[in-house]
Amino acid sequence: MKDFKGKAAIVTGAASGIGLGIARNLAREGMNLVLADVEEDALARARGEIAGIGVKVAAVVTDVSDRASVLRAAEAAEREFGKLHIAVSNAGVSMHNQKLAAISPSDWNWLIGVNLLGVIHGIQAFLPLLLKHGEPAHLVNTASIAGFQVNPDMHSAGYAMTKYGVVALSEGLENELKDTKVGVSVLCPAAVDTLIYKSARNRPDRFGGPTERTQELFLKDLLAQGWSPDRIGARIVDAIRAKEFFIFTHSQTREWVEQRHERLMDAFDRAEAWEKAHSA
Repeated sequence: MKDFKGKAAIVTGAASGIGLGIARNLAREGMNLVLADVEEDALARARGEIAGIGVKVAAVVTDVSDRASVLRAAEAAEREFGKLHIAVSNAGVSMHNQKLAAISPSDWNWLIGVNLLGVIHGIQAFLPLLLKHGEPAHLVNTASIAGFQVNPDMHSAGYAMTKYGVVALSEGLENELKDTKVGVSVLCPAAVDTLIYKSARNRPDRFGGPTERTQELFLKDLLAQGWSPDRIGARIVDAIRAKEFFIFTHSQTREWVEQRHERLMDAFDRAEAWEKAHSA
């Protein structure tokens, strides 16, 4: 998909951070926007900002962990703009500095509900609209560089597990859509200057309600040194036009992935050696 002007996009997690950065850049390309987010006040502010760019914009309070809520957002997009050409399932929450055995059942449900089920709900709700008109369209799922390796120093395996899942879902979806006009990308950033470390402020009541996870405050300074959300948004616009599947951002993280793959290849070498030693 190369021509964005006058077409419509929906972005989840659009009230702040990466989602707002994506929305800004799509709006600058002339796209009309549906902004979906669980945080109502921030969503209203984002709507005003995007409208100021000079495009049409709708805002829908959306809890991506709730399938019905995401379906309502999709219905609003179709009602508002008729055709949908870009869908970005971006909403996500953090779970760092937390050992696996210490994650509560409610936090597991919240983490999986937003980061993994949120993407599944996006596929179910948005993909039919992208396919419906038969024109070039694109779906982007936000994963993370954590979808390819588990940082040994951050106790973030629960978070990484959900992002591994987003990568697998996106790979499968790309295979399924190869004979259609709908492209697929998976966004895999490292540090971005957002408030994701405060994401528990929006934890729904059914998962325990809003809280502050003080153990994640160490991320504040780290993320402040990362890419700006606008830079991420610009990267995505270019990647959609170039039909990139893996959208990596921070090139220095290549080393992390290479180290993991070296370990995998070493394991295959040992498997081969064992087979030779124990051949009939």
